[in-house]
Amino acid sequence: MRVIAGTFRSRQLLAPRGTATRPTSDRLRERLFDILQARIEGCRFVDLYAGSGAVGIEALSRGASHVWFAENSEAALASIRANLSALKVARGFTLEDRGTGAMLQRLAKLPAPVDIVFLDPPYEAEAEYAGTLNFLGSLRGRLCLAPDALVIAEHSSKAKLAGRYGALENYRLLKQGDAALSFFRFPPQAVPTGDEPKETLHPDAGPSADQP
Repeated sequence: MRVIAGTFRSRQLLAPRGTATRPTSDRLRERLFDILQARIEGCRFVDLYAGSGAVGIEALSRGASHVWFAENSEAALASIRANLSALKVARGFTLEDRGTGAMLQRLAKLPAPVDIVFLDPPYEAEAEYAGTLNFLGSLRGRLCLAPDALVIAEHSSKAKLAGRYGALENYRLLKQGDAALSFFRFPPQAVPTGDEPKETLHPDAGPSADQP
C-alpha cells in the first residue's frame, strides 16, 4: 500500500495488523482521487472509519488544507499514527480516537464547513452506512457541510445504497472489482435556510469533543 501522488508520492503505508480492517486498494484510491483531483487542493477533507488513514493521507499529499480522521480500533489508530509519523506530518490533521459518532459531533461544532467526506465502514455494517449518511443528510449534518460538498461511501460492489439519505442524493456509482464507491451531493434546493426542524445526532455519537 502506497501514496499514489502528491508530496508523499510512492511512500509506503502500514496497514493495521489482522483482518478486522480492510484498506481501500491502491487502484480504487487512485480512481477516487482522479475524480476528486480538481477539488482537493485547499479542501477540508474527512476520512471516517479511517483504517490505515490511507485515504486521508492521500488527500493531505495532494494539498488538502486539513484532514479529520475518525477511527476507534486500537490497531488502526496505531497504523494511522505510525504512517503520519513516518511521513513527518505534524500539522493539518485531527485524529478522533472515539470513532465516527464522536467525529460527527465534532464536525457539527466547526466554525467552517467541510468539503469532502469519505466513509468506509465494514462492508457488512449496514447500520453504520445508514446512520452516518442519514446524519450527514439531516439539517445538522448539512450545516457542517459546504453547499457543494461531496460525500463518498465505499461499499461492497454487491451492495446497493439508497438513492437518498435525507437531503443527500446518490448521483454516481463506480465499481472496481469487489468494491464500489457511491457519490452523494445536495441538490440546490437542499441548501439549509435555518428554518428546518432540528435533527438528532448520529445514533452512536459519544460525548461532545472540543474543536480542533
